[in-house]
Amino acid sequence: MISRFLAHRKKKKEERFTMSAPGVQLHIQQHHVVMDNGIVQVTLSNPGGIVTGIRYNGVDNLLEVLNKETNRGYWDLVWSAPGVKGYFDVINGTCFEVIVQNEEQVELSFKRMWDHSLEGKFVPLNIDKRFILLRGSSGFYSYGIYEHLHGWPDFDMSETRITFKLRKDKFQYMAMADDRRRIMPFPEDRLPGRCQPLAYQEAVLLVNPKNPQLKGEVDDKYQYSCKNIDNRVHGWISFNPPVGFWQITPSDEFRSGGPFKQNLTSHVGPTTLAMFLSGHYAGQDLVPKIRGGELWKKVFGPVYIYLNSGPTGDDPLFLWEDAKIKMMNEVQSWPYLFPASEDFLKPHQRGNVSGRLLVLDRYISTDLISANGAYVGLAPPGDAGSWQRECKDYQFWTRADVNGFFTISNVRPGDYNLFAWVPGFVGDYRFGDSVKITSGSCIELGEIVFEPPRDGPTLWEIGIPDRSGAEFYAPDPNPQYINKVLINHPDRFRQYGLWERYSELYPDADLVYTIGVSDYRKDWFYAQVPRKKVDNTHEGTTWQIKFELGSVIQGTVYKLRVAIASATLAELQIRVNDPNARRPVFTTGLIGRENTVARLGIHGLYWLYHVNISSSLFIDGTNTIYFTQPRCTSPFQGFMYDYIRLEGPPCS
Repeated sequence: MISRFLAHRKKKKEERFTMSAPGVQLHIQQHHVVMDNGIVQVTLSNPGGIVTGIRYNGVDNLLEVLNKETNRGYWDLVWSAPGVKGYFDVINGTCFEVIVQNEEQVELSFKRMWDHSLEGKFVPLNIDKRFILLRGSSGFYSYGIYEHLHGWPDFDMSETRITFKLRKDKFQYMAMADDRRRIMPFPEDRLPGRCQPLAYQEAVLLVNPKNPQLKGEVDDKYQYSCKNIDNRVHGWISFNPPVGFWQITPSDEFRSGGPFKQNLTSHVGPTTLAMFLSGHYAGQDLVPKIRGGELWKKVFGPVYIYLNSGPTGDDPLFLWEDAKIKMMNEVQSWPYLFPASEDFLKPHQRGNVSGRLLVLDRYISTDLISANGAYVGLAPPGDAGSWQRECKDYQFWTRADVNGFFTISNVRPGDYNLFAWVPGFVGDYRFGDSVKITSGSCIELGEIVFEPPRDGPTLWEIGIPDRSGAEFYAPDPNPQYINKVLINHPDRFRQYGLWERYSELYPDADLVYTIGVSDYRKDWFYAQVPRKKVDNTHEGTTWQIKFELGSVIQGTVYKLRVAIASATLAELQIRVNDPNARRPVFTTGLIGRENTVARLGIHGLYWLYHVNISSSLFIDGTNTIYFTQPRCTSPFQGFMYDYIRLEGPPCS
């Protein structure tokens, strides 16, 4: 409530200031164009549309002046023809156009058009990069329009984003969350002589950093990744002068993979990213594949680059608090009214959907249960759960309130399915009928009911069904490989090298979990990874779940629910009471390319399996279910589990 009050007060103050602020000016030069509103001055290459300079608060350029102009602020992507290695492409425009120019607003367009003479050289897309500066605004906006015309070549696009590289002599304090903000290493600290390379190129141990207080710490950009739903504002602070540089993403509608998809934020450089598409924590499943000459168009953004400052002598960390308040104002202002492109739809062109989601699980309650905190969204039509692998079009998500009521606002017109998942319950919900959104529509679905997978009563369970393995045991890191900001942190799994601790904790025999005795918070390791042997090779692992059955109901089927939070080139084989059985009761086969262990995450894509176990495999007394993961060519192969439940036969 206080934050909303502060956001409202800040917005009113800005509105009063804007009324008296000088008008926006545009200066067109031979090789550059300059937008200037008296607060911030933004210089872009002409016609490339590369941000070469940002002047603010007496600093001539916030971007790294030691870099070439093409390596300061730019849109980029990684693309390939199907089956070919990807190309990294900094998007340089070839045509510059003034879209809007008046005292209230300047909007500029930098286009790169494609034709068949460019086949194999550039991604087959028309790309229109837009930049907007408003009167009285302490920052600027950018958005992009990507278009693939009918009949153009097929391609894959594994990543697209905006990158800003700031001055290393100014910006040394990074913030992306209240509990993940700190003084960061210099980029030179990651070079030979100042660091020790670790298991992959993103991770280094600082052995001789320019700031000696950082000696002995690990730096890895993936320690600062987060879910889309939390990835709203991040950036950097300069202490002298006190200046903040923040990237604000007011909506997730143009991001891929839904609210739980993880993306990078800011990292050593100092670098700040606005991520739109990536395969991080997902792999090829979240790489858009344009096929069959299909027509495709998408608007990415706008995102806002916010600049703030404070008086010398004040606590510069207040700039982070101010940036969070500004972020709330931008979120509340979405969708913006000012972008000039007709491809960016304004509020009156969009529609809304409301309803109430309830849960029916008769083995928990005979009454309907409110879907408290459910994630409810509209995404392109598909099977239940397909939204998490959807990466071409738009998605619109919200959280249900404590009583299950939800409203999804400002949805672009189109045909959608309504999807949901509910923390505390396994499985995915999809509303039976498609939902057609038109301009100005307000659709009321009424009460809708999700019946999560359930055959019989719970005999035992491990974990919490929330699509994450965060509740399981993440050990203390090796003291030689720590990031101090993550000590005693709720995201302790982001410390480097935790996967190696499994071999230290279980050098000879694998994990054994006993129902009724073990505690998943202490006894279930956060990831089932290979064991490292003395010769530095690896071997597969077999975990055991031991439990008592007083009286097996013969002639029936028991159900084992296995919800996996992430998989990386792994296979789960399940056996019952015989670890050496030639054929497992169930196998997933080889699944997953999420690389979540190496990326220091705790979830990737969600996999849910329903395993039938014949009562003939159980005995009265002590039983054991074996989880074998045999793939072991890399230390990062394996699973993160979300939740496991054994159900008895159905009750009448």
